[in-house]
Amino acid sequence: MPLALAKGRSARFLFALPIALLAMGSIDLSADTNLDDTLSREERQKIDLSNYRVTDTNASYFDVKARMALLEQTDSTILLQLSDKLSMGPSCRQKTNSEPITTRGAIPGFYPRRTEWELATGPLFDFEDSVSNLAGSFVASGDIYYAECLVHYLYRWAEAEALTDFVYDTAQPQAWFASESMLFAAAMAYSIVRPFIDGLEEERADIEQWLQGLALQHSAVPGPPQDSCCNNHLYRRALYATMIGVLVEDNDLFRFGVSAIYSALHDMTEEGALPLEMSRGRRATHYQNYALNYLITNMQVIHRQGYDIFNLEYEDNNIHEGVDYLFQILDDPAALGDYAPQEQYTGFLRDPQYFTWMEIYLSHFDHQRMASLITRARPTYSRSAGGHVTLYFMDPDAQEHIYTDERRQETEAFRGLSN
Repeated sequence: MPLALAKGRSARFLFALPIALLAMGSIDLSADTNLDDTLSREERQKIDLSNYRVTDTNASYFDVKARMALLEQTDSTILLQLSDKLSMGPSCRQKTNSEPITTRGAIPGFYPRRTEWELATGPLFDFEDSVSNLAGSFVASGDIYYAECLVHYLYRWAEAEALTDFVYDTAQPQAWFASESMLFAAAMAYSIVRPFIDGLEEERADIEQWLQGLALQHSAVPGPPQDSCCNNHLYRRALYATMIGVLVEDNDLFRFGVSAIYSALHDMTEEGALPLEMSRGRRATHYQNYALNYLITNMQVIHRQGYDIFNLEYEDNNIHEGVDYLFQILDDPAALGDYAPQEQYTGFLRDPQYFTWMEIYLSHFDHQRMASLITRARPTYSRSAGGHVTLYFMDPDAQEHIYTDERRQETEAFRGLSN
C-alpha cells in the first residue's frame, strides 16, 4: 500500500499547475481542420472507465529489477557506455542543498519570447534533470545512495510546499504548463526507486502526499475548449495523473490519465491524424510527434498495471494508426492534404528527447521505419518524460554503436530541417 493517505488532503496545496514541455503561444487553427468532432472535457468525463484501477502501486513504467539484471550482463556498447557514465552520478549534497521553487512567478511564452522563456524555465529544467539523473544513476549502478538521495531531494521540495503557488491566467498559462513536466518527471523517477527504499517512511509519505495534492489541483484546471483542455496539454497532464495515481493508489487520478487515451483515439481522423495537433500549421508534424510522446509513455504506465492498452480500439481507431500517420507525413508531407501546409518544420528531429516514445513503442512492436530512424538519435533522453529511456528500454541487440555519421544523418534521417 502507498504511504500517502488516500484523498482529501491539503488545504495547504493552494494551486497546482500542470506543465507542457514546450510552452506554447496561441494556437493557429487551420481552416481546413475540423475541430467540431473533437471530444470536449465534459464528454470525456462521461466515458465509463470504472474497469480501470490501480493493480500494483510498486510497478514503475518499466520492470526496474529485470532491467538492472540485464544491464549487469549486457555486452551492448551503447548500454555499457550509458551505464558507465551514469554510475558516476551527481553529488547528493549538492542536489539536496539546492533551493526548492516556492515563489510566485509568470513565465513568458516560448515562441514570442524564447530567450526570456529559457531564463525563466532554467531552474525548472534543473529539477527535471536532477530527478531523472538520480534515478538513472541508481538503475545504472545499483547503488542505493542515489535512490535515497532522490527521496531526500524530493522531500525537501515537499516540505517546502514547492510548486503550489504559481501564476495562472488563460492569457499567460506558461507557469501552469511548466509545472506539468516537473510533476511527471518527479513521479516517474520516484516510481523507479521507491520499491528499493528500506525506511524513510516519513519522507516517502510526505512526498506522496505532495505529489497527489499537486496532481489533483493541477488537473482540476480544465484549460480552454479546443485548446489545452484536450490537445497535447491534456496528454501531458494525463501522464502525471496516471503515474501519481499508481504511486498513491488513487483510481480517480489513474482514470483521468486513461481518459486522455480514449480522447485521443476518439479525435483521430481516418488517416490517423490528431486534429488538434494538425491545427498547428507548419508545426503540425512536430505536434503529431509531440502528442505521441506523451500518449505512448502514458500507455506504457497503464500497460504496467496489466491493461492491453496498446491494442485498445475506440471509435474504430487505435494508436498504431497515429504512429503510422506520423511516418507517412515525415516521408511525404503531401500526405497532410488540406490539414496543414506541406512546408513543415522538422527541426525537432535534431533533438533526441522527441524520440524517447519510439524506444518504448519498439519494446512492444516491430516498426522498420521507426527502428531505422531512432538509430540516428540514440541514446535518447527526456529530462521529464521518462529520463534515460534508451538505458531502460532499448533491446541490447537493436544497435551496437552510437551513430556518428553526420553527413548520412542529414541526408537520410533529418530531411527538411531548413523548413
